[in-house]
Amino acid sequence: MTIPKTYPYDFDPTYGMTLADLRAVVPPVAPDRFDGFWSDRYARAMTIDPQPKLSKSKSSHPRWSVFDITYTSTDAFTIGGWLLVPKRGEVRRGLVVGHGYGGRDAPNFDVPVENTAVLFPCFRGMSRSARPPISSEADWHVLHDIDKPERYIIGGCVEDLWLAVSALTVLYPRVAGRIGYSGISFGGGIGGLAIPFDRRIDRGHLSLPTFGSQELRLKLPSIGSAASVQRYQAKYGNALPTLRLHDSAVAANRITIPMLASVAQFDPAVAPPCQFAIANALCQPRAAGLPLPSKFNEIFILDAGHFDYPGKTSQDTVLTTKLRHFFKPDPSFEL
Repeated sequence: MTIPKTYPYDFDPTYGMTLADLRAVVPPVAPDRFDGFWSDRYARAMTIDPQPKLSKSKSSHPRWSVFDITYTSTDAFTIGGWLLVPKRGEVRRGLVVGHGYGGRDAPNFDVPVENTAVLFPCFRGMSRSARPPISSEADWHVLHDIDKPERYIIGGCVEDLWLAVSALTVLYPRVAGRIGYSGISFGGGIGGLAIPFDRRIDRGHLSLPTFGSQELRLKLPSIGSAASVQRYQAKYGNALPTLRLHDSAVAANRITIPMLASVAQFDPAVAPPCQFAIANALCQPRAAGLPLPSKFNEIFILDAGHFDYPGKTSQDTVLTTKLRHFFKPDPSFEL
């Protein structure tokens, strides 16, 4: 293992927890109206015609045809991003790829998939979907309407993901029911919230996912957007009703499709126990009344997240191989 031993923080990003401790973390109990809150939002989102529009991108690549894309999300919000279409072979699958809280400046041309149309949306308020008065800075974006459960920006971003699936289905009707999702950090948390309520998504990868175990997230020293939420809650004290409804670990306890979670034992930005609350929700036995998880789920352990470390390249290589198999056009799901 190459878990970092030195770091420039005044707290330990492992929080003194062993891997056994992390594997024992359980997701929170769902708050009242959690399922209805998200089911109703999904139903409303499905009334939206995404009207995807493509134009040739200035970017080029030998493997991909690259398009700029816009589509309509809820609140008449125009979402911008990129669409990659393979130059060789037929499109047999779709994949939506979510970004971290730094936004996205370009698509990832190394995405390990074949025969797949890949949509890289920029979630509302960020990068190609920037729009005042929403700040594109993570510390402020994460606070936008945090005192209003029905208007919180994170819920809108979840809807942007659902409408991305709709846009892919409009462009490629043949991929309906064969669309995956992969998201890291912020995008991982958004995926955890979105996937259980959208049966059009058939598998997902969540990497270093945020928004897990929100009450715990408020207590553990962190950097980045988590620290911003902690400061807000300390000052105003009114965020918990919204945060409890936007808890990715609670949502992950309802996911039934094959999932791969890559989570870290050391992470200063997304506390590892909050990541493992999501990952464990995918794999641990569930309480009575909750759906059974897929037997194909896997947790891939990273030494660290949001931090460079000696073993990062080798671990990323192994993970990329897993993702290539996981998202292949006709998977066996034997990870």
